Amino acid sequence: MDISYIINELGEDREHYFNAVAPPIIQTSNFASNTVEDLRQKMLHEPEATLYTRGNNPTVTMLEKKIAALEGAEHAIAFGSGMGAVSAAVLSQVRAGDHVVSVRKPYSWTNALMRKLLPRFGVEVTMVDGTNAENFRSALKPTTKLLYLESPNSYTFELQDIEAVVAIARAHNLVTIIDNSFASPINQNPISMGVDLVVHSATKYIGGHSDTMGGVICGRRETINQIFVSEFMTLGAVLSPHDAWLLLRGLRTMPVRMAQVAETTREVVAWLEKQAKIEQVLFPFLPSHPQYELAKKQLRNNTGQFSVLLKTDDIGKVELFCNSLQHFLMAASWGGHESLIFPIAASYAPGKLKPTMPFNLVRFYIGLEDAEYLIRDIEQALDKV
Repeated sequence: MDISYIINELGEDREHYFNAVAPPIIQTSNFASNTVEDLRQKMLHEPEATLYTRGNNPTVTMLEKKIAALEGAEHAIAFGSGMGAVSAAVLSQVRAGDHVVSVRKPYSWTNALMRKLLPRFGVEVTMVDGTNAENFRSALKPTTKLLYLESPNSYTFELQDIEAVVAIARAHNLVTIIDNSFASPINQNPISMGVDLVVHSATKYIGGHSDTMGGVICGRRETINQIFVSEFMTLGAVLSPHDAWLLLRGLRTMPVRMAQVAETTREVVAWLEKQAKIEQVLFPFLPSHPQYELAKKQLRNNTGQFSVLLKTDDIGKVELFCNSLQHFLMAASWGGHESLIFPIAASYAPGKLKPTMPFNLVRFYIGLEDAEYLIRDIEQALDKV
């Protein structure tokens, strides 16, 4: 299916809403039925019926159809946040007594789900170095039910060999879930590599404007419908029609945004690699990166996230560098029009547990600004260190 068709036409029955170019926001909590039999049929087929917005809503459904098609999935279900999608996907596949093997150093709240929440309900989790697929095999137990991937993962951007991990999962009849937020559906489609469920923080590249939140699970229709009638309807992490409309708006420009972000990021990274005050640039699309060939195989293009290690053992100098940047906002998340940094140094505080990552690591996200504009800003900040 052509990407232009998916983004601009799929699911858009304009003749049903006055041929409006932009779809309407169906801002309602409830949908009426004409007869008892009509209501009965909606209740019997609620995963596919429009009965109540906490289940289905036409604006949200349009978004789900488009993202499912972009991922090459049969179906998708949207949530109020990326973490809502991650949690529902994982919870749908495990129960007390089960075991999960997860890539280590995932997104921070995924890490909390794996290390804190699941063990409270009798689910054991083993975190492994995902750069070697055999580490997943080595961690398997008779009770293992799920392999969880995030490729590339947060902050340090290690990749997993998706096809190799899927082969291990299939050999042992296990489910695979991957967080594909880093790449977006534009740059990586894990379902084509055999992954069972793909999750996204739609807050990031899908939204693209830093003005809304959302999450999505993509997979086989049967699996998605099972999640609908269980975790989705029970936990209620619903995406509002207005937020779905904002995410639809984001989809319209996603291919152009992703292309611009990729080009600018390559220019900034190439400049950073030559700077004496930078110890290392963590970016899978650098030829010097140990997983460069795997990155080229699995991803169609680079995206806007990378990290740098500043060449200093003085946390004060790291803070000075970050505080001196004038055109990078200091904030969490990424994927919008604005360039960002997130310094690990902010996690270092007296009396708190020392983070697992070094204080001189700074995560960058490149937005839609001009490359030279950003490089000049980094240069003046480095000059002060």
